[in-house]
Amino acid sequence: MKTNFEQFGVTIPEILLPKNIDLESWAVIACDQYTQDKAYWQKAAQIAGEKPSTLNLIFPEVYLADADKDERIQHIKQTMADYLADGVFSQPQKAFIYIERKTAYGRTRKGLVLAVDLDTYEWKPFSKALIRATEATVPERIPPRMKIRTGAPLELPHIMLLADDPTDALVGKTGELIKGEKPVYDGDLQQESGHITGWAVRDEKAFSHVADALAAVAQKGTDADGTVFLFAVGDGNHSLATAKAVWEEHKKELQANGATDAEIAQSPVRYALVEVVNIYDAGLTFEPIHRVVFNADSDDLLAFVAQKLDGTCKTVASAAELTQLVGDKTTDGARYGFITTSAGKTTYTLLQTAITDLAIASLQPALDEYIASHKSAGIEIDYIHGAEETVALGSKDGQTGILLPPIAKDSFFATINGRGPLPRKSFSMGEASEKRFYVEARRLF
Repeated sequence: MKTNFEQFGVTIPEILLPKNIDLESWAVIACDQYTQDKAYWQKAAQIAGEKPSTLNLIFPEVYLADADKDERIQHIKQTMADYLADGVFSQPQKAFIYIERKTAYGRTRKGLVLAVDLDTYEWKPFSKALIRATEATVPERIPPRMKIRTGAPLELPHIMLLADDPTDALVGKTGELIKGEKPVYDGDLQQESGHITGWAVRDEKAFSHVADALAAVAQKGTDADGTVFLFAVGDGNHSLATAKAVWEEHKKELQANGATDAEIAQSPVRYALVEVVNIYDAGLTFEPIHRVVFNADSDDLLAFVAQKLDGTCKTVASAAELTQLVGDKTTDGARYGFITTSAGKTTYTLLQTAITDLAIASLQPALDEYIASHKSAGIEIDYIHGAEETVALGSKDGQTGILLPPIAKDSFFATINGRGPLPRKSFSMGEASEKRFYVEARRLF
């Protein structure tokens, strides 16, 4: 199956799982969550105690600004080496891992853990690579993260890639093939984050099915110019960008040392472990991230955005009506909700446009232009999860709340393909506790 998978930038990883796995202490949430909540991570440490835990193998970003950063990185790498030497892990198994994750919100998300070739990924705008970024990447965020990955004996994945797969052949139907077998892990996750079960995908029938499913997804993602858009990065884009940067440096070292093309192709550093999720998975929620603008003339801002988006404005009676109208599924173009307050009186305005791609892709550039043209006003913008909080903030003088409609899954890939990565803070995949937990590991350096 090697040749079949290579053309899709995919390889079957050698998965490492701990012996006698206790998921509550072993698995912890993605390092880029709860970045303002040290109490969450202190609780994770209490749960792990002296047991082997992925908490000891990752760098929670809540600590990135701490003075002991370098010492923490060295301790992480040493712990990785110790876990490998001390027999914490079972023998590696060459397999994909099919996952079912039940969250605390009653949703079940399905995923497929595999390794991707970093030479087939590119985060820069308007890339035609197989794997592309969905949101703008901040290059300055990459070097500090490179220190963690460079030379690390292990990698653990919190990257989630999205597949445009209406038939759910790649993930869901793969799961149907192997769910009759005994799971390789099964248990509750810490801090009320739900339950997770994983099955190894390792027989030829299942591999053949995955190859066929990848071919179908690739065919659907083939553009008129022949380029293929296979996967979009849903979560962990800076982590994947970091993995690519580390690989580019390591590849230069290999070439300088006379490594053959075959040796370069076989380097573990060339690959990154990820979880692939079908964008149409019912358990995968896409939440819009709303905006609040401070210190702007609300009426002037609304008029500017309406003109830029070629939209029409309509005043509605209440926040509830505005929220419903913005949230309703519509085929006549994107709708935005503006909550503005002057002299203590709050006005709710629906901005109707003919925009058919993702709403945020047009709104954020207009907001950026307005702020740039009013530098002396000290205008600021913040990004808000939840309509209720956005309405409350917009109900104060000098603040403008802007509600965005739900993310349209059926136009997501087309928007990225046509416009490149979305603006910063465009969407969130589920709630914080629903993010990926570290379970699997793979040898790296």
